[in-house]
Amino acid sequence: MGCDGGTIPKRHELVKGPKKVEKVDKSAELAAKWKYCALSQEKLRRPIVACDLGRLFNKDAVIEYLLDKTAERPNTEAVAHIRGIKDIKELNLIDNPEWEGERRNAKGDRYEDINCGMFICPVVGLEMNGKHRFCYLQTCGCVFSDRALKEVKTEICHKCGDPFKEEDIVVLNGTKEEAEKLKERMEERRATAKTKKSKKRKATETASAPSEPKEETPSPPADVEEGSSLQNGGEGSQSAVSGPSGSSSSSKDTKPSTTSANKRTIQQMKEKSEAFKSLFTTHSSAKRTKAQTSNWVTHTPYHF
Repeated sequence: MGCDGGTIPKRHELVKGPKKVEKVDKSAELAAKWKYCALSQEKLRRPIVACDLGRLFNKDAVIEYLLDKTAERPNTEAVAHIRGIKDIKELNLIDNPEWEGERRNAKGDRYEDINCGMFICPVVGLEMNGKHRFCYLQTCGCVFSDRALKEVKTEICHKCGDPFKEEDIVVLNGTKEEAEKLKERMEERRATAKTKKSKKRKATETASAPSEPKEETPSPPADVEEGSSLQNGGEGSQSAVSGPSGSSSSSKDTKPSTTSANKRTIQQMKEKSEAFKSLFTTHSSAKRTKAQTSNWVTHTPYHF
């Protein structure tokens, strides 16, 4: 059957062996990481943001995800750790003057260099195409190559001048080991932020809680003590020494006397103030004179 006309089949045509594992082109993989959004798989366009793990996103795509997390989207695993806009940072990037984008190869008749990066390092001038290691600062969002940070060791940003620490440096599109370290650092930072918030809440609660008023025993006036001592003579000293009960009784007697004195002063002020009296109709200013009043006024007149 078959093999007519002198055809001789070969072994690979008759025997089916195991399928070869397809290898991904490294240049294409790097281009997908550094030129396309990790969530929407669209080309990166400004504004470009990065997360705590060093992944690149379009800001519009991240905002759409945060507004509606129930919608079905591909690559949602890359954004699972993002809870809000505070978890992302907008990057300050410098355009590469040699990169012309899609305008150069609009017709498709020219060679397009995949390794050409859209952005460059402002210090060294290396292209941000994945072949070189790049980092960004969480304080200001400026992006530099790792070579620039190693050669020029400072604690101030080379571009904007803001201070930063080693903990603020995040590697962009790092390896799996680097991504795990960044994840541990992110969890530690969030844990410390939670403890700080809880301490602030406790402090505000204690400050806002009303303090319980303490009952203070009023001390008897000095005039009363001196008068009692003069009347009793030597006995006043003995009563002062022997009588905690006497001091309590005198304090009890002074309370109603002070309240009654306050009431009397208020009543005297009311009697004397003409402004308070003018509020009522019984005051002389509210009464009418004989010229102002009519001869007779009735609500139901019977003068038919």
